[in-house]
Amino acid sequence: MKKPKITVYIPSYNYGKYLQEAIESVLRQTVDGWELLLIDVNSEDNTKGIMELYRSDPRITILKTANMKLPEVANIALKHSKGEYIVRIDADDVVDENILLVLSNYLDKFPDFALVFPDYFLVDDQGSIIRYEGRQTMYRSNHLLDMPANGACTMIRKKVLQKLGGYREDLGAHDGFDLWTRVLRQHKCANVNIPLFYYRRHGRNLTEDHVRILSARRIIKKDACKVNLDNHRPILAVIPCRRHYDIYPNLWKKKLKGKALLDIAIERCVSSSIFDKIVIASDNCAVQDNMAKHKDPRLVFVERSKESTLNSRSVAYTLEEVVRKLKVEWKGISILSYIQAPFTSTESLEEAAYTLILNDADSAFSVEEITQDLYKRTPHGLMQISTQGRMRSDFDIIYADILASMATKNINFKTGSLSGAKISHFVIPKNEAFFIHSKRDLEIARKLRKWIT
Repeated sequence: MKKPKITVYIPSYNYGKYLQEAIESVLRQTVDGWELLLIDVNSEDNTKGIMELYRSDPRITILKTANMKLPEVANIALKHSKGEYIVRIDADDVVDENILLVLSNYLDKFPDFALVFPDYFLVDDQGSIIRYEGRQTMYRSNHLLDMPANGACTMIRKKVLQKLGGYREDLGAHDGFDLWTRVLRQHKCANVNIPLFYYRRHGRNLTEDHVRILSARRIIKKDACKVNLDNHRPILAVIPCRRHYDIYPNLWKKKLKGKALLDIAIERCVSSSIFDKIVIASDNCAVQDNMAKHKDPRLVFVERSKESTLNSRSVAYTLEEVVRKLKVEWKGISILSYIQAPFTSTESLEEAAYTLILNDADSAFSVEEITQDLYKRTPHGLMQISTQGRMRSDFDIIYADILASMATKNINFKTGSLSGAKISHFVIPKNEAFFIHSKRDLEIARKLRKWIT
């Protein structure tokens, strides 16, 4: 058999229900010159029997592994691959008959690109199309590359993957973000605006393990930023609080399970080693009594002007006061840590800084995707502004700032801006996404604090 140009691999762990459909979609490809690795990850269902049906095809190799995580399986596929290009297909997905033709032609035509990925159809468990999921063209209409390629159905040059050392096996999750981050540092990536696979949504999907993936992404970002973190110093953690204009006077004094909101905010900042200064910005000097309890030399008090505490004033005014009084000459980054977000973790504060640095952005916000239909009023009634229908691109997604954490370059405050022009985002675990907007929220937070701790 002639050496294949493309290696396709399909790992399956108890996905026998869908596996045959995935395999058949590869066999229907309109281009030759490929091999298919079927990898049974110690399945207990009919996966082995399905794979055995295809053993006699000389293009197909069947491998069996112990029960292991997907990055380990991906490295086994890399080791056994013979092709110049590699692409993973998940056992519960189906690919278009032209996917290998289109993606390989792209890499052939543009040798300076390391990987390429397509749009796709989101389908339900039965294979019915929910909607078309597209991505705006990179480098042409999409210049902030903070959304990774699909983990599956992305074709990459084998030599690039080998040079990078393969996939990281220490993260416990694999959704394409690690590879995306490392490839982008050295190479160009591309997408084609053609839907070339059917991504099946059901309860067992890897992407449903939300917390594990978010935790892995934090580690990836942290490791990626280690080298140039010092180039962005000073890094300030700023905790704004005030006497008036919150749901209670001196809201920072209110307690959750015997601990003041201000103390909770200070503790999560003190727990991080990346902050050069931890600034308590307030128009009430009494906050210094709380600061004294924490014995951290990085703690600094900056008095806020009364005007900067008004609800009609952006917190950028307070941050500008901080930067001017600390005389950092507009260098570095400030991370906001709100007392009203008592469940935000130290890791989320740090992730704000890492997201900004990794994407060379002016700011980075913690957000959540809005999945409900949204409307605005027009002269003739309501008009839908959210896109939840049959076709959607990454530019149609609407996010809400959940105020859990944000990072911003200090130079932004020089022009009175909080965010600057180039804004990146990151998603945090849902259990951290709670902000005290009302007295009722405070009571809920007190109950949640009891349950959590």
